[in-house]
Amino acid sequence: MKRRSLLSLAAALSMAVGIPRARKAAAASGRTFVLVHGAFHGGWCWSPVADIMRTQGNRVFTPTFTGVGERAHLLNPTIDLNTFISDVTGVIVAEELHDIVLVGHSFGGYVISGVADRMADRIGSMVYLDAPMGSNGVSVFGEAPADVRKARMDAATDVNGTRAVAPPSSRNFGLSAPLQIAWVDRRMTPMPLKAYDTPLLLKGPPGGDLPKQFIRCTTPALPNIEASARYAREHGWKYSELPTGHDAMVSMPKEVATMLMAS
Repeated sequence: MKRRSLLSLAAALSMAVGIPRARKAAAASGRTFVLVHGAFHGGWCWSPVADIMRTQGNRVFTPTFTGVGERAHLLNPTIDLNTFISDVTGVIVAEELHDIVLVGHSFGGYVISGVADRMADRIGSMVYLDAPMGSNGVSVFGEAPADVRKARMDAATDVNGTRAVAPPSSRNFGLSAPLQIAWVDRRMTPMPLKAYDTPLLLKGPPGGDLPKQFIRCTTPALPNIEASARYAREHGWKYSELPTGHDAMVSMPKEVATMLMAS
């Protein structure tokens, strides 16, 4: 019995030691991506892209912000932009990730700018997918065009004691295929209003000195993203375009996956 117990303990230790080795082997065969969603969405929106990238040997993480998506039950009045930034930094720390490609879509651009400002040493490069990058001391509402700000405020409602913005139709995000519209519409959840009003705090320019890429969705192009696209072009970022609407990870997952893996 004693010999059998010792053998079992040795096997358990071998398996435990093998876990980091397996992770290192996986990392050697691909790259590590953290894909950050936008407003009303959750990590679920990246599923078509993540599946493709994982088949190519990449490690892909798709965190969901507190209070939305499958974490909608955690919605509460304290949630703000900093909560979302902490959600993503928490995954990076807990999973011991390094040299990652950090990707932000739409509202997620503000989040990844905040993440990069706090832990640039963990990040290899950044990709803004049709996403505003934000600027120091200014909130999402502070930089949003008046019509976008009004639309969000008009859609604000009380959700179990928390002011939140009701999700619009995914047609507003450039989707036109009925199955894609239905898939996104039934998954979107209200967005905490306070997150729009929280100033983004940065010590330098968005993304700092890290290599950065901007992917602009052009068909149709959301007018409120143009200022960010212009900033990227004027500051020498790698710049490319996709002939699809704002929710490109849903409408053109193969193309998005290819662009990200080539970034």
